[in-house]
Amino acid sequence: MPTTEKKLKKTPTKKVGIKATKEKISSKKDKVEKASTRLGGEKDKVILRIRVRAYESKIIDSSVKQIMDTATRYDAIIVGPVPLPTEIKKYTVNRSAFIYKNAREQFEIRVHKRLIDIVNPSPKTIEALTNLSLPSGVDIDVKML
Repeated sequence: MPTTEKKLKKTPTKKVGIKATKEKISSKKDKVEKASTRLGGEKDKVILRIRVRAYESKIIDSSVKQIMDTATRYDAIIVGPVPLPTEIKKYTVNRSAFIYKNAREQFEIRVHKRLIDIVNPSPKTIEALTNLSLPSGVDIDVKML
């Protein structure tokens, strides 16, 4: 009985073991640490998140510029300003109370929003931002993350 046998070549396979995965994990950790030192310096970052809201876009832009100028004066790392979606509230009102029911008016209120992150703020930066006087009609929310 003649049988044909083909010899298969063995291709070298990668050894996947504990050492290989540990090396990959340690190299990824090194990359993350290098990136964090470029951004803020420390592994435990403190982020001061400032959310600014106003009805007029010109007023909000000027107040955000004022906040950023104050933060850069004290050498803070600033991320933003990030424009968030404008919140639009629409109201429909009858023009007439009795006969002309189909005649209606529509009013809307637009709330413009911006987001600013300050990475690792110093106490002087926080003090300067609290003493900042902004125009009326600008609402500010400050959170520490």
